[in-house]
Amino acid sequence: MLENSLFILVCVIIVALIFDYINGVNDAANAIATCVSTRALSVFTAVTMAAVLNFIGAMISTKVAATIGQSIVKEHGITQLMILSGMCGAVIWSTITWYFAIPSSSTHALIGGIIGASIASCGFNVLQLEGIKYVVLSLICSPIIGLILGYFFMIMLSWMVRYSHPSILNKKFKKLQIISAATMAVSHGTADAQKSMGIITMALVSYNYLNSFNVPWLVIISCAISMAIGTAIGGRRIIKTVGKDFVKLLPIHGFCIQTTSTLVVLVTAILGLPTSTTHIITSTILSVGLTKRLSAVNWKIAMNILWAWLFTIPASGIVAFIVYIFLKTLLTIVVTNTYLI
Repeated sequence: MLENSLFILVCVIIVALIFDYINGVNDAANAIATCVSTRALSVFTAVTMAAVLNFIGAMISTKVAATIGQSIVKEHGITQLMILSGMCGAVIWSTITWYFAIPSSSTHALIGGIIGASIASCGFNVLQLEGIKYVVLSLICSPIIGLILGYFFMIMLSWMVRYSHPSILNKKFKKLQIISAATMAVSHGTADAQKSMGIITMALVSYNYLNSFNVPWLVIISCAISMAIGTAIGGRRIIKTVGKDFVKLLPIHGFCIQTTSTLVVLVTAILGLPTSTTHIITSTILSVGLTKRLSAVNWKIAMNILWAWLFTIPASGIVAFIVYIFLKTLLTIVVTNTYLI
């Protein structure tokens, strides 16, 4: 069957790696954006550090990959064409948001794309509603937890250093912030690179190349490299939006944001829950801004980010639905013409 051909499988792998590259462009830069904002690191040093540490983090675990690959669509409904269409929906939407420098969630885009393509392929019955509910709940709760933890952690830090001289305080927290940024970059690699790993492994199982859902080492390494390259090449645009335009930050704020975000991302990754680093980072940045005053937050950018979050799953799902119909029609035409010849 052409829908599950080797050609489509190769296309799935290529698009999945492109998605990981875009994930690096879109999401991984968020891990070190606050370091640039507070001038703890230069843009070049921060991006280089993020690229290397994202690669290392991607090698740590595959629990999130298993959740993505096994909890959204029932096994009998998985085809190479469905996976390819879902990935295309995610890539197209993520590219649009990157172009406008809006830090949207690649995770949401991927979930939406797979759901939209699955509905186009086999209808709503092929979806694992319990698994989707589990995934979506994780995506919703993690930024809320980051917002609450970030707010109270910032209040606690402010109280602890209330008698310190600002210049000494900034100097100390610039050093601490570099450490927290490094751990954030590792945790991002652990959580986010696994999404493409899950998709590629899902495709390999569907093609019967693998007998069970076990992520091969070659898949892990390929996804880690793709994300690292994306971070190194394209991270500057999102760094500016998140690290400079959203909330004006000091080193103590950056340390609070990165420490809180690292905790949330690592815990959810250990539990195998897919989360959005973008959501968690931006929600903790918002919480830190709120501890200062309401006017400390650029609410125009905040609303742009919120709208991107709300529209990502349905938008990428609609794009993936259209892509599936187009590719299915194209394959039908190719098969018919081949038969006639």
